[in-house]
Amino acid sequence: MGARLPGPGAARARFAGRRRPPAPGPLRGHEHGGGDAQPRPASIRPAPGPFAAGARHVNDPHDHASVPRFCSSCGGPLAPRRIKEGEPERPVCARCGHVVYLDPKVAVGTVITDGRGRFALVRRAIEPGYGKWVFPGGYVDRGELPVVAAVREAREEACLDVRLDGLINVYAYAGAAPIVIVYKASVVGGTLEAADESLEAAWFAPDDVPWPDLAFRSTRDALRDHRRGLLHPDLL
Repeated sequence: MGARLPGPGAARARFAGRRRPPAPGPLRGHEHGGGDAQPRPASIRPAPGPFAAGARHVNDPHDHASVPRFCSSCGGPLAPRRIKEGEPERPVCARCGHVVYLDPKVAVGTVITDGRGRFALVRRAIEPGYGKWVFPGGYVDRGELPVVAAVREAREEACLDVRLDGLINVYAYAGAAPIVIVYKASVVGGTLEAADESLEAAWFAPDDVPWPDLAFRSTRDALRDHRRGLLHPDLL
């Protein structure tokens, strides 16, 4: 959880969560705020712009989370600082010493098949990955179970009611914000249609999957894992 640098009158940080945005745009990292101001630490040099969190960033359009540049407590500029040896640099307020912890985002996806073994894919109408194909998925809302989010996203993005058959895998990449949980699912109702965040929706036979036009690395990896039979039916 969040913490403040020790100092006079420092208050315990409060967690500030956020929900998945309904439209494309920069996502702000979770922040931890509140408390009395501290004198500005002399070792901090404000440097506006994105921070390196100590990890190697990958070229993945799904990693579209932005880094805050100003303190949520006092509005002061944030600058990178290593709080503890062995930890990555974190944004720290140059004015009050407030520390921002950049948390990952949890997303879910469903590899949905029909009775003929075809995959349900939708072509994205939003960034990131506009015009590219993905299986239905999206961010988990705060307090929502991942399995509930997976069923909800299948209905919202593909107009399909599904039954989850097991966990395929969990995908995370160095330097990328999302952690993507992907389930295998079967259709139990509905008709595959493009919803408001999709340009079109279609069933693809395994040999017809548009591999060069898939939106994200996790999309490719999960479809390949499904094809090689990776499944954990007891993990739901």
